[in-house]
Amino acid sequence: MNIEIDTGSGFCFGVTRAIGKAEEELQQGRPLYCLGDIVHNGREVERLGELGLVTIDHEQFARLHDANVLLRAHGEPPATYHQAEQNHIHLIDATCPVVLHLQERIKREYDADTEHKKQIVIFGKPGHAEVLGLVGQTEGTAIVIERPEDVTRLDFQRDISLYSQTTKSLEGFRQIVEYIQSHIAPTASFTYADTICRQVANRMPHIRDFAARHDVILFVCGQKSSNGRVLYNECRSVNPRSFMIDSPDAIQADFIAHTAEETDAFSIGICGATSTPKWLMELCKVRVEEIIQASTR
Repeated sequence: MNIEIDTGSGFCFGVTRAIGKAEEELQQGRPLYCLGDIVHNGREVERLGELGLVTIDHEQFARLHDANVLLRAHGEPPATYHQAEQNHIHLIDATCPVVLHLQERIKREYDADTEHKKQIVIFGKPGHAEVLGLVGQTEGTAIVIERPEDVTRLDFQRDISLYSQTTKSLEGFRQIVEYIQSHIAPTASFTYADTICRQVANRMPHIRDFAARHDVILFVCGQKSSNGRVLYNECRSVNPRSFMIDSPDAIQADFIAHTAEETDAFSIGICGATSTPKWLMELCKVRVEEIIQASTR
């Protein structure tokens, strides 16, 4: 039986950078807080918590004074920076450079439209940390649409400027662009910027190929991971025997069972999201090996 871990899975650059900053700060021995889960993977959050990283929410952040706080890769709205200044909080800003560039771009467009006649639209998940940071650049006025069918909420008689959360799907973005182009009024303008991170988008064709090569896929990711669900669905689209798990304990013997017809060439692929640590996929492989050994005794 062949068990393969996908070399293309695991942390993206932004997550790797944020975790590196956290570990570097923790090595100094000073208390360190993180505003929200540093990554949408509970196991990695637990690991860093054991090293001393304390995860807080925005209410707790507002009560802090003279503390060190890490801003994760997802980014934050301007209000967070203002609160930090008022409370003398030292920020370790680990906002992903791709997200930061997008924030700056949206803010420039919003500020340039002094009468705010334009609809700034963000293709993203409402309430997602990155999306909250993007909407914050427009003083909360940006319109968030989660699915292509939500585009009907827009006013096609007014100018529209479209952006995307960095981890959304390219296909969904293209569908929205096409719909707006075909419905925008002749008197209104429509501009769009493909702001989807290619570290995520480029994984989709790769992970489809990986899933198609194996009899069973174990997709490892946290339950809060948006890109994890997108990538998992890509696996399912080519391999119905794909299972989403968040830890080695979630692996069931039935997941990796095979029939007599599936001989020794039976293969299991282990892959994950941009928020999935390599060490967790390695532990899942060990667990699969344990299950296989137990079944052959």
